[in-house]
Amino acid sequence: MSLLEIEGLTKAFGGLLAVNEVSFAVEQGGIDAVIGPNGAGKTTLFNLISGAHQPTAGTVRFAGSRLTGLAPHKVAAKGVIRTFQLVRLFGDMSAEENVRVGFHLSTRGGVWSALGRSRRMRAEEAETAAKAQELLALVGLADRAAAPASQLTYGQQRLLEIARAVAAGPRLLLLDEPAAGLDTAETDVLAEIIRAINRRGVTILLIEHDMRLVMGIARRIVVLDFGRKIADGTPEAVARDPAVLEAYLGTTEAALHA
Repeated sequence: MSLLEIEGLTKAFGGLLAVNEVSFAVEQGGIDAVIGPNGAGKTTLFNLISGAHQPTAGTVRFAGSRLTGLAPHKVAAKGVIRTFQLVRLFGDMSAEENVRVGFHLSTRGGVWSALGRSRRMRAEEAETAAKAQELLALVGLADRAAAPASQLTYGQQRLLEIARAVAAGPRLLLLDEPAAGLDTAETDVLAEIIRAINRRGVTILLIEHDMRLVMGIARRIVVLDFGRKIADGTPEAVARDPAVLEAYLGTTEAALHA
């Protein structure tokens, strides 16, 4: 069953076609990846899915509902949550507080409950704190819950951003280069965390340059080059695709596994 359906998606910036008639679907429950060289249109694609940009042409559907034309907060409210290439955390807030921010889409207290400190509001805050601790444990940051986000290592900050995104209750999680800046050991930890999130019922679509990570976790790969889709298939099929090897990975299959 397709959770996300992209059809003929196009985005022009002046005379530049950043995304050019791209179509593909993401099946519910999997981990898929979008790869391609710098400037291929990957982040623009995520911006179109998440509502940060509106397409010049084409449509985006999620769970059968049209996302095209919706503002980012309305896309997020439907269950499409994303992270970014550059970490966007509240540096002066603790790790736990950053994760608790992610729950704002699903909390029910409202402004009057907050002002009145109602029993329901207090119960909700306790529940949110417990859930935040659970997500910090999921990404290996339980012992850093009280630390300001600015004092975490870069790798820890990336994991914290993922925990905050999961707190928002995504059905589809868009990860934009989650392994950027991580070393091999940190990337291996990240792979396990992504699998663990997926096991919680979250469908994942990631942009990534680390081919070892992509080949290890992705069920399906979409390849972009100069805004166009040039391949779409299993990791094994993409690894043998001449267009991919020529446009992105060099001339030998070994380059894909480097």
